[in-house]
Amino acid sequence: MLKNKLEGIGWFTCESLKRIVVSHPEHEFYFIFDRKYNSEFVFADNITPIVVGPPARHPLLHYIWYEISIPRVLKKINPDIFISPDAFLSLSSKYPDLLIIHDLNFEHFPEHMSFIWRKYYKYFTPRYTKKAKRIATVSEFSKQDIVEQYGIDPEKIDVVYNGSGDNFKPVSEEEKEQTRKKYSQGCDYFVFVGALNPRKNLRNIFRAFDSFKTNYRTNIKFVVVGEKMYWTRDIKSAHEKMKHKADVIFTGRLEPENLSKVIGSSVALVYTSFFEGFGIPIIEAFNAEVPVITSNVTSMPEIAGNAALLVDPESVEQITEAMHKVSSDKELAVALVEKGKLRRNDFSWERTAENVWNSIEKIIFKPNK
Repeated sequence: MLKNKLEGIGWFTCESLKRIVVSHPEHEFYFIFDRKYNSEFVFADNITPIVVGPPARHPLLHYIWYEISIPRVLKKINPDIFISPDAFLSLSSKYPDLLIIHDLNFEHFPEHMSFIWRKYYKYFTPRYTKKAKRIATVSEFSKQDIVEQYGIDPEKIDVVYNGSGDNFKPVSEEEKEQTRKKYSQGCDYFVFVGALNPRKNLRNIFRAFDSFKTNYRTNIKFVVVGEKMYWTRDIKSAHEKMKHKADVIFTGRLEPENLSKVIGSSVALVYTSFFEGFGIPIIEAFNAEVPVITSNVTSMPEIAGNAALLVDPESVEQITEAMHKVSSDKELAVALVEKGKLRRNDFSWERTAENVWNSIEKIIFKPNK
């Protein structure tokens, strides 16, 4: 949990743990940080924050932190349970673990990760899943993936789903106009939200948007929100070859308040990843009441249900056609928003926290089940 740097797992950790500790003042919680923490992450009086090094920014330091530093701290605390919100455990620790795995993208797209981290994940993750007392994950897709990849009993795995921040809500026409002036030269726009890495399929999205602009001669822009984590040669090449690359606007990371306005002022969210364990921007768009275009693979159909246009992420043509449909057919756009308003009721951080707590209780109060 790093201030102003929360990604999907960071938001999951922050939003779920905040609700758990406040809802359970009868319990004592220890938050273990690997570097100086921001006080806003100490959500209640029943939290004791602990800083223990080294800062785990490299696989070797990561190993030292989990296999040497964490066992020492846990021995002093003597906890009932160790909760890991981001798929890592200490194999040297003797305490019961709740392991939260968000996805296994490194098993399916290993080329999108550095060599040393890829080796780390592929060596340790199967061992973590065997050691953990229970596992929680964010979709039925990810649950089945864990079962198939590592031979884990499905009864050991709980699905807890993700939620969406309260700041994602409908935007007034006045705010939309102001947002368009600020980010898209006053024009309508599609929006993409996420870390800019190959798994997010920007290569094909750029190609599809270029085709959309060429075929339909529209002034719609494309706003890309996120950090260039792995701006690969493939992505860069696809962008540079665009005829309409001047209509692609990169904002970098946005604060939640600005992000909610950018999503809520868009024509549609374009989120056609190759692989997702959940896909939080889908729910953010549902809450902001804008249409969604997403992929028909991995977890995305499960999360979107019938409330989005589903496309093959490998098909530039399908992404292009979805952009055309949602921008030109107002009845379709309204219908998707109405379905999204129903679908969003299935996901909230309150429900996530309740589900995570249920997983904790299964370990603490029903240790033999």
